[in-house]
Parts: sequence; C-alpha cells; structure tokens
Amino acid sequence: MNELDCNISAEAEKDLKALDGSQRILILKAIKKVQQNPLSQAEGGYGKPLGNKNGNDLHGFLKVKLKSAGLRIVYKTVKVDDRMLVIVIGARADDEVYGIAQKRIQQHNL
Repeated sequence: MNELDCNISAEAEKDLKALDGSQRILILKAIKKVQQNPLSQAEGGYGKPLGNKNGNDLHGFLKVKLKSAGLRIVYKTVKVDDRMLVIVIGARADDEVYGIAQKRIQQHNL
C-alpha cells in the first residue's frame, strides 16, 4: 500500500488502513507534502519538533497536525537520505498519540 517515497512502520500502516477513506486521503496528501521537506520547522521543513509529552520522551521526532480533521502524524527524519519514517497516524487526542508513539519507539529501538 505504500505508494509514498517514505518508510511507514507496520503499525502506522495499520493506523492508516483503519481510517475512513476521506481521512486516509488527507493523511496521504499531508505525507506527500511533508516529504518535500521532512525536516523540522527550525530547519525550514514542515515538522514540528516533539519533546517530552506527558512523560513520553519523543525527542528527535516530529509531528504534523491536520487540525481541521483532528489527525496527527508522528515521524522521524532519517538523515541519511532525508526520508521520513512514519511511526503513528491517528485521529486521537495528543496524550494517546504520543503514548502510542513512545511504545513503538521503544519497541523498535528508534
């Protein structure tokens, strides 16, 4: 399903498939846009840096919020080729998204 030029974790792929069709289209469009410059906003890119979110250490990871849809994408820029590694995609509250991201980061030693 990954027609994007980025790496999507197996869990994030499941997150994407669980969204309804219109949400999936919004996420895919957002990822394609962010892929053009997946660096942090401080480096001229689209991603907003994450830090410590309610006890979840997400330093080194970035987020993109689709505010009107209530969707979030948590990803890491792989500096070797400036590709994105998408960790979590979801229509969840901040606390839940960041908790899931923390678990996946630890599980995969990212």
